[in-house]
Amino acid sequence: MRLLILNGPNLNLLGLREPDIYGREDYEALKALVYRSCQEAGLEAEIFQSNHEGELVDRIQSAYGFFDGIVINPAAYTHTSIAILDALKAVGIPAVEVHISDVKSREDFRQISYTGMACVKTYMGLGLEGYRQAIFYLKEYLDKQRGDCEA
Repeated sequence: MRLLILNGPNLNLLGLREPDIYGREDYEALKALVYRSCQEAGLEAEIFQSNHEGELVDRIQSAYGFFDGIVINPAAYTHTSIAILDALKAVGIPAVEVHISDVKSREDFRQISYTGMACVKTYMGLGLEGYRQAIFYLKEYLDKQRGDCEA
């Protein structure tokens, strides 16, 4: 099984960007955690980060027929991007949303998650560990789906 791990704007600045909120580990540490977790789960992974909404939409669209699941941290686009929501719905690939911080305890404008409306689960406020949990949840979810299809 193959997972696409998508990261939105400013995640490439992990470790520099508001470390009291997002932690001190950098983007390379996140990528290493994702690859380790996928290897442990017996999954292949591709990681993609962009600060541009259209590039994220293009990547979701091109995932159709190639990836079994998506782990997405759309970052600020969580609260603004109907385009990313529509892309996730269009391809129909099971997706799990991840947020490093607990967005529910933050500013009012962060209380709506458009992308989460197309996801089977959301992890937030767990730091980078949220990615690991999302990967293992998605593997279990996909395994159950495959089992239901084979029955």
